Amino acid sequence: MASYNTDLSRDGPGLLLRDILRGDDQAEAVAQVIADLGADILLLQNVDFDLDHLALAALRDLIAARGLDYPTVFALRPNTGVGTGLDLDRDGRLGEPEDAQGHGAFAGQGGMALLSRWPIDLAGVKDLSGILWRDLPGALLPQMDGVSYFAPEVLDVLRLADVAHWVVPVQAPDGPVTILAFHASPPVFDGSEDRNGRRNHDQLTFWRHYLDGAFGPAVQARFVLVGHANQDPQRGEGIEAGIRGLLSDPRLQDVRPRRPGGTPREATVDWPRVTPSMQRVGYVLPSRDMTVLDAGVAWPQEGPRADVAAAASRHRPVWVNLALP
Repeated sequence: MASYNTDLSRDGPGLLLRDILRGDDQAEAVAQVIADLGADILLLQNVDFDLDHLALAALRDLIAARGLDYPTVFALRPNTGVGTGLDLDRDGRLGEPEDAQGHGAFAGQGGMALLSRWPIDLAGVKDLSGILWRDLPGALLPQMDGVSYFAPEVLDVLRLADVAHWVVPVQAPDGPVTILAFHASPPVFDGSEDRNGRRNHDQLTFWRHYLDGAFGPAVQARFVLVGHANQDPQRGEGIEAGIRGLLSDPRLQDVRPRRPGGTPREATVDWPRVTPSMQRVGYVLPSRDMTVLDAGVAWPQEGPRADVAAAASRHRPVWVNLALP
């Protein structure tokens, strides 16, 4: 099982498909990184969504040309770029990327996708992306001068998930395993109200409430929480209690993946303009009943593979090798 923020998002609808079909260097590099990784189940972030999965299918074909076949591809429409018709950032302008349910210049920008060697039980899929932020138990809704930062009409429509929250059962050879998939929003780019930091915290806390049964019957065994948290438990700028709470939850295993050499060894991204630049923001957290055989972050150290990885994305895949109970 692996998670990989591909950085493949483009500035307009259809541009990702265009670039893939043109032989775009970055898309080719991403496909090579994925083929080298060889994961059975892979969650991708920052892949633009289109209704007919044309870009996703084209990417799948690129990967297949390098020797790794994914018979099953899955994606649902994300919250990114979905307009609210409201001025969420209170700058007096409507229709900006900041005014969408999730930051995006167009509907579907920077979505998620699941690639799998095995079938997905579509009847068992749950899309929890429409849950309102205000409906999260104990939500840290932003305030300004002691009153709500958001007007009541905003709270009536604003969803918790910036990108998506999915529950996806996969029919593995040894029986079903459920993927809890997410991509949390960056905890920055806001003001003193800390609306993005609070939303990031609550998006991570959401999964603990889900496992508690706050949003209906929850999976209890053979599951993996996987995604991009945009938060490091030690070095991030956001409210670290959100990711720390997940990593310490007794129902999950914090595998703490390693890579050869380097500091910190758990880092999954290198953000040159951020201090510290090396942070752990991608996660694969299996349920306690699963046996962890190995784990790591795919950071090639030298040679052509290092060049390919650098051309593909600022992020590196994080992976866990699991035995199903």
